[in-house]
Amino acid sequence: MSLEVNGHSVVMMALISFIVSLILVPICKKVAIHVGAMDIPNKRKVHKVPMPRLGGLAIYLSFLICYMFFGQMTNQMLSIVIASFVIILFGLIDDINPLKARYKLIGQLIAGLIIVYYGNIVLQDVYIFNYYINFGALAPYLTLFFIVACINAINLIDGLDGLASGVASIYFLTIAIIAIITNRIGGLDIILSIIMLGSTLGFLIFNFPPAKIFMGDTGSQFLGFMIAIISLLGFKNVTFNSFVVPIVILAIPIFDTLFAILRRLLKGESIGTPDKEHFHHQLLKMKFSTRKTVLIIYLINLAFASVSIFITLNDNKAASYMYIVLSILLLFTVIKTDILFEHKHKKKD
Repeated sequence: MSLEVNGHSVVMMALISFIVSLILVPICKKVAIHVGAMDIPNKRKVHKVPMPRLGGLAIYLSFLICYMFFGQMTNQMLSIVIASFVIILFGLIDDINPLKARYKLIGQLIAGLIIVYYGNIVLQDVYIFNYYINFGALAPYLTLFFIVACINAINLIDGLDGLASGVASIYFLTIAIIAIITNRIGGLDIILSIIMLGSTLGFLIFNFPPAKIFMGDTGSQFLGFMIAIISLLGFKNVTFNSFVVPIVILAIPIFDTLFAILRRLLKGESIGTPDKEHFHHQLLKMKFSTRKTVLIIYLINLAFASVSIFITLNDNKAASYMYIVLSILLLFTVIKTDILFEHKHKKKD
């Protein structure tokens, strides 16, 4: 089995993107301090001191530089480069001078439109549990929704040191492993996954608790965008023709986002209202440290990633058992915490 893409070793691609990111993060940290792109603590945030937040720029630049060396420029890739630049531009503005949610949404939609109408990367049809579904005229709108949803899912979980970057790294690694298993190393989605894995891990060295720099909206939106693009490219291939694999890998951010929306609707609040009731906040309330909370979420995410690998191997029995256990864990979380319903905590007399 060949582990090369365009004549380059996948291990070397990941290693070089890792090193480039490792070099760029300290530079971006100095830039963030210089331009005032600082995350100031408040009652909703966990950190206690101002933190530079342009780490996402290092991930983006590492991705861009490494793709120039290892990838090939096509119309699809050009659309990804242009759209990602739009995401980065809006993210940089927001990290320096916070934007209202509607302006960030405009940036996300512009990027999505570039992908759909210039790159022609569209979620047109899929197989779900062996059922074929063609979305027809709805395909462009579903694709836009999918891109925006992925961006905001990663953005929402970016609330603890190392959380979003770790979850994204697990996603990229799982896609790469599945590609090796199915012997389809040469696809664009796989090249992007390998480069993004190295770039994100290079940043994670500085972001794992206690963090020295945050990725900011620049990073969380870019990671969400790339996860969406890699998923959409994967749907176009026979071995990736199901929603199940990418959705299972992203189970934690997807569930956390759905719970956040439902929680705020039940309270009569806007779905964009920030709060401290996300999954990681619930673990912190259980007196876990930041580092232990992040590691617990990593382990859960790795378990969901393992389910997706079992699905790829057609080992549905093992996948089903693991998914049942994880679903029970999820139900327990909903019942015992405030992630969805606010519990009344009675004090003892």
